[in-house]
Amino acid sequence: MGALLASFALAFASYAPLFENAVEEVVPHVGRLLSNSASLAAATSVLAVSFQVNLEPAEARRRIRLRIVLLAASVFGMTVLLTFEQLTHRSSQVYALYLLLFISYLSFAIVDFLRQALRQSKSTRRNSVRIGLRLAAVGCVFALVYAAYKVTVLFSLGLGLQLVPDHARCSSLVSAPCVFSVTSPAIAVLLICLGLTLPAVVYPISQARRHRWEVRSFDALGPLWQDLSAAMPEIVLPAADLDGDAASNSDFLLQRRVIEISDGMLALRPYRSRSVHEAAQRTANAGTEEGAAIVQAAVVKAALAALQAGDPADEVAVLPTTAPSSRAGDLRAETQWLLRIADAYAHRETVRVAGGGQSEAVGA
Repeated sequence: MGALLASFALAFASYAPLFENAVEEVVPHVGRLLSNSASLAAATSVLAVSFQVNLEPAEARRRIRLRIVLLAASVFGMTVLLTFEQLTHRSSQVYALYLLLFISYLSFAIVDFLRQALRQSKSTRRNSVRIGLRLAAVGCVFALVYAAYKVTVLFSLGLGLQLVPDHARCSSLVSAPCVFSVTSPAIAVLLICLGLTLPAVVYPISQARRHRWEVRSFDALGPLWQDLSAAMPEIVLPAADLDGDAASNSDFLLQRRVIEISDGMLALRPYRSRSVHEAAQRTANAGTEEGAAIVQAAVVKAALAALQAGDPADEVAVLPTTAPSSRAGDLRAETQWLLRIADAYAHRETVRVAGGGQSEAVGA
């Protein structure tokens, strides 16, 4: 990543008029070589990062070594051709060979990375990575615009058509040909750099938000968990599992609490009364997740009371332990479902069946 950022910084600096003029004062006509070499180095660094993320270490190292060899050969060849061009008084044929070498490797690197970015953006699960890869893919499109411009220059020189002014100075970043020769590669470098660094910037923020949600969810499940664990201490997982790191790990603690509550609700099955279930359905809209959670809370509260009284249900209600929209193994979906039940359990009126089979409200 350090090489990536350094190559991007050099690429940005090499296209700045101030930097180019300063270099030209020291070594005439070398500014173009530096900017082109920096562009190739940036493209190679992007590929290296992509390989390290998406491939096995051995395969990534093999491909990176191959790209570095190609980069070194391209830069060496460009240096030789630039030197020969100056010795032959700016020969257009030599300059065309220089461009051919430069654009061949650059186009190869751009297409290689674009293909990987599009493929990975479809399979990744993290939104920040997906957005970052798509930004980088847009940057590759701008880079291909630059490559197409260079191909046009190459054909112009080879055929002697003079379609593009040779060695033109840029007076504006939005005028032709500067919009293709300077603006497009600058935007490409900016978007690719932004796309690759976006996940690293967003990740700490998303982790902080996740930690806050886990802590709040853990606390919100407390009242329901306390009543279940007080009535059935066996549902509490062994405390020996809580070492120093786990005791402060909000994800681990929340997962334990979700498992313990789910186990407790399953253990209440012999006490879940069908009559309470039907009475709760008459007072809540069981067709919605909120209504289904209210029904669950009513049955759990009545089942806890029946457990403490030693009075199993005559007819056991069959209830889902998860919401219809939740997925097995999805901690967030399962937690959100239990949070609805815990909220209804602690704050909403639930129902029980009184004598004569009539339902009445109980609970706060």
